[in-house]
Amino acid sequence: MGETGFTAEERTAMKERARETRGARRGGGKADAEKEVLAKIAEMEDGDRALAERVHALVTAAAPQLAPKLWYGMPAYARDGKVICFFQCSGKFKARYSTLGFNDAARLDDGALWPTAFALTADLTAADEEFISQLVRRAAG
Repeated sequence: MGETGFTAEERTAMKERARETRGARRGGGKADAEKEVLAKIAEMEDGDRALAERVHALVTAAAPQLAPKLWYGMPAYARDGKVICFFQCSGKFKARYSTLGFNDAARLDDGALWPTAFALTADLTAADEEFISQLVRRAAG
């Protein structure tokens, strides 16, 4: 941790988010946002990139109404400007696994307790991919 209490990776993510916010105010279409997401995915290390490409394909197929965008420098998918789900690669914060996460705008409520983030490792199975697709469809409502 640095003097501010944030790691270098966290500070970088905050700076990326500030750039994204400024860019959103200037405007740009869905096509531009998707190009930015795909460019960010292309920059990832091999394992993360393969997972991110697969998640992107699954999310856009399961919920084409969600708009791809960058969120803290990572691929995210939004409805009416609110992020529903996102992918965080393991390399971003030097984590053991990548994450598929869902924000509070996701419609995943199930009683008093439900998961909002899932660890992803290499080699998603067909069953894993179907589970992700179902979650995304449900989250997108």
